[in-house]
Amino acid sequence: MNRPISSTPWLLLVLVVTFAPRISAESAGPAKRPHIVLIVADDLGYSDLGCYGSEISTPNLDRLARGGLRFSQFYNNAKCAPSRASILTGLYPQQTRDAGDGRRNRNLPQVLRAAGYRTLMIGRGGGLPSTPLKSGFDRFFGLLDGCCNYFNPGLRREGESEPGRKKRGEQRAWGRDHERYQPFTPLDRDFYATDAFTDAAIEYVEEYGKDDRPFFLYLPYSAPHFPIHARTEDIAKYRGKYKLGWDRLRESRYTRLVDAGLIDESWGLSKRDGEVEAWDDLDDREKDAWDLHMAVYAAMIDRMDQGIGKILEKLRKLDIDKNTLVLFLSDNGACAEDDAAFPTTARGIPPGSLESYRTQGVGWANASNTPFRKFKWWLHEGGVASPLIAYWPAVIENRGHVSHEVAHIMDILPTCLEVAGTTYPAEHGGREILPLEGHSLVPIFQGKSRPGYDAIYWQFSQCRAVRTGKWKLVGSPLSSRLGIDNFTHNSLRPSEAAKARWELYDLESDRTETRDVAADHPHRVRKMARKFEKWFARVRNAKTR
Repeated sequence: MNRPISSTPWLLLVLVVTFAPRISAESAGPAKRPHIVLIVADDLGYSDLGCYGSEISTPNLDRLARGGLRFSQFYNNAKCAPSRASILTGLYPQQTRDAGDGRRNRNLPQVLRAAGYRTLMIGRGGGLPSTPLKSGFDRFFGLLDGCCNYFNPGLRREGESEPGRKKRGEQRAWGRDHERYQPFTPLDRDFYATDAFTDAAIEYVEEYGKDDRPFFLYLPYSAPHFPIHARTEDIAKYRGKYKLGWDRLRESRYTRLVDAGLIDESWGLSKRDGEVEAWDDLDDREKDAWDLHMAVYAAMIDRMDQGIGKILEKLRKLDIDKNTLVLFLSDNGACAEDDAAFPTTARGIPPGSLESYRTQGVGWANASNTPFRKFKWWLHEGGVASPLIAYWPAVIENRGHVSHEVAHIMDILPTCLEVAGTTYPAEHGGREILPLEGHSLVPIFQGKSRPGYDAIYWQFSQCRAVRTGKWKLVGSPLSSRLGIDNFTHNSLRPSEAAKARWELYDLESDRTETRDVAADHPHRVRKMARKFEKWFARVRNAKTR
């Protein structure tokens, strides 16, 4: 068993690790090339930031939005693994088995490192074929797999209660550079994962921000993914504020989204999800319990924003903030998973504390994804629509603007490559590799338009979708509880296609997907379904060639 690691001492230890050999100043390229900071939230809903209609305090992200761009039609892949794969490969996740097969592509840190960037990663793993240092990153600290207790991911510490776990005996692996810790038991009793990630990011920026060599910092926070854990002082800010209920919360967020120009009022607010009870039908005890759930969830986002503010302040103090591209997004919509669906060790313990292991819950997840339908796992807008904030003072002039250009999480890699002044290789090791599917967002940053996608496709579990122009075709499983208590992952087989009826939506007039017009456009449904089948055959075969 590895010895416990303190969250404070490790920050000192990382500084003495032997770095990979430095490249020469000539190969590093011009010193003024931008630094890149890519921040990814985990299970954050479309309307969970202040600048996207929320009541949650996110002043630092809001400041980035005022000084940069917000995207209203940015898409992810509805689940953590496929989304992270697309972020780091610029491809559809089916082409790389969620990035598990790296033989026919090069990922973002590999290409940026070859271009002279120092590549740094802190936070939750995923989207890589191996460990971060074997996949293109120079430095790493964080969680190597899945989700875990925020206060103590490892063994019970003397004098404390047993940490809540998703299942008995679970020990998630953590890592620091080439070292692996499983279990990872912080010696620091004040350890909190979000803060540890922030502190590590600040250390890296301090260490490498003074260098002539530009850096790429990838910071995938685990917040606000369950278990919903937060510091007591952060929870106190929100306790009692959510007794207004998820119905009224959705209405107030909807109004603010309209006022911000992020959504069109003519779409209307989608109905409360069928799996959610009306708030007024709950008794006072239930309302108080659910108020605590959302207060803890909000506190997690608040704490993450506080950390982002500290990182931005470090960039400013080093006088590199104006020529640093900062991107912020979420890997999927808010999560409706029910903690009763897995064998948690903390059954019945209220959320927030080290001993607990609870989820946000379907009612609040539905509210977090306002104004859209559904949530994580699903390919309706609630599952795949993400906030995206881009901040780059040296380039973005139309500050505070909302871009309505359709964009996809695959666009992150080509964007970073254009910013870095490099290109994606056509081959590696004598083998032809897959061309990128995504497109750079830089023209949008510059106030220009770019050629749109002919089509964007999704497939996860038994769900499938395709968007062409204003039209979106969606096929979902018969069970309405997918992503709540049905966790069986089944790849889509041709014989299963008929099991899910296609739904068709005109997103120009109905992006909240409340009016299925498939019956009015049978020819369009057939045409788009054929496009999906052709695409699915292409990307499924790409990973086996």
